[in-house]
Amino acid sequence: MANITLQGISKKFGPNTALRGLDLEIKDGEFFVLLGQTGAGKTTTLRIIAGLEKPDAGKVLIDGQDATAWNAAERDVALVLQQYSLYPRLTVRGNLEFPLKSRTQNFTPEQIKERVDRVAETLQITRLLDRKVERLSGGEMQRVSIGRAIVREPRVFLMDEPLSALDANLRDVLRVELKKLHSDLGATFVFVTHDQVEAMSMGDKVGVLNHGKLVQVGTPTEIYSKPRNTFVARSVGTPPMNLLDGTLQAGNAVLDAGKFTLPVTSPHGTEGGKVSFGIRPEDVVLDENGPATGKVFDVENHGVIKILTLDINGTHLHATVSAQVKVQIDQTVKFSWKPEKVLFFDQQTGRNLGLD
Repeated sequence: MANITLQGISKKFGPNTALRGLDLEIKDGEFFVLLGQTGAGKTTTLRIIAGLEKPDAGKVLIDGQDATAWNAAERDVALVLQQYSLYPRLTVRGNLEFPLKSRTQNFTPEQIKERVDRVAETLQITRLLDRKVERLSGGEMQRVSIGRAIVREPRVFLMDEPLSALDANLRDVLRVELKKLHSDLGATFVFVTHDQVEAMSMGDKVGVLNHGKLVQVGTPTEIYSKPRNTFVARSVGTPPMNLLDGTLQAGNAVLDAGKFTLPVTSPHGTEGGKVSFGIRPEDVVLDENGPATGKVFDVENHGVIKILTLDINGTHLHATVSAQVKVQIDQTVKFSWKPEKVLFFDQQTGRNLGLD
């Protein structure tokens, strides 16, 4: 297990800046998720932690020691990639044994067998030990890939979108298994993904990256309920947070779309100031006595809930309602929102005005 600290990390590839003065602390034993879209700098951050890339500026500290100049072997980290990185001609056992047979290791055959058997049991792949890798399914290969990392007992596990190549059902299964594995091992996990569902369901802490800058770090609950700016607000949640421009007048939100007025509590900003109001779809309420009116543009059925898209003079608003609610496309509905759930963002900078 290890504590990882990045101090002022910057990295360029030619004219392209991948990371800009990145400061980050990952605590010992934490499951930390880096969330961001393609090009945000997630993989570069992971490779710098692993020692596969050197930063142009800044330091990498592992357990308080400056590890910036250490190579990957000296850092004692294990990297799990989207591609499985297995030897197809070897059996599962052969792949699991391989990292233990390097010249830098000094394990007896008995120790190797004990470790391999223990890891196989943990990942529920004991029955596959004598099978060639080329005969495995994608999910089985990813388990073996994770097993190759575990068998070394590294200080840190680095995972670069390891579930993205799998089908949706298998991703759900492996998400649960990885969380249990983290709990059992008590190790430090750094997990990179562009999938906000993975980030919010797996991470003890989530760091949101945008064009090489760390925008916010917090628990999934903090990231969801107290986004630092509109970028974070739209990065998490399915559907993402609604953002509606308007002004504050007499303690109410007067929205540009439809020019209707909705109540708010504890407004931030000056009276009459232009604000972007943020509201989660689950906090929009269909209400036959509501002050606002919209036309149903789309209905998505998700089993126990429906996600409605309401059209308000060309502006779309998402609302999550019970599956029992009867609505149809082009129907005119009235709605309100939960005033205490409304967030206030600066229209120019996107900053959450409710945070210091």
